[in-house]
Amino acid sequence: MSSAVLRALRGATTCESDTPEEIFTVTQELLLAMMERNELEHDDVVSLILTTSPDLTSAFPATGARGVGFGDVPLLCASEINVPGAMPKCVRVMMHVYTTRPRNELRHVYLRKAQSLRDDLPE
Repeated sequence: MSSAVLRALRGATTCESDTPEEIFTVTQELLLAMMERNELEHDDVVSLILTTSPDLTSAFPATGARGVGFGDVPLLCASEINVPGAMPKCVRVMMHVYTTRPRNELRHVYLRKAQSLRDDLPE
């Protein structure tokens, strides 16, 4: 059995509107999908970096993360740079985890309209 190593998982999703409820809902959906698809336990998670596109300003996605058990995990929120043509109303996550999976077996998760950002990945 190989030892666990630190790896980073990526994920993204989109909101229909800029409301705290919508940001919390999509953030929670994304985090739970990332955990499930990679067979992770809570103690495997080291930290999360959560970003929003510049048009999402009503709430911090970290608040949504706390709502599904990430309150004891270091969380950092930031705003994505305002690049013309970038995906609107987008929440992105970089999750740092300990895992025994090789890098090429990690399942990055892109939900809702964000699926188009990485249509090369399996669902």
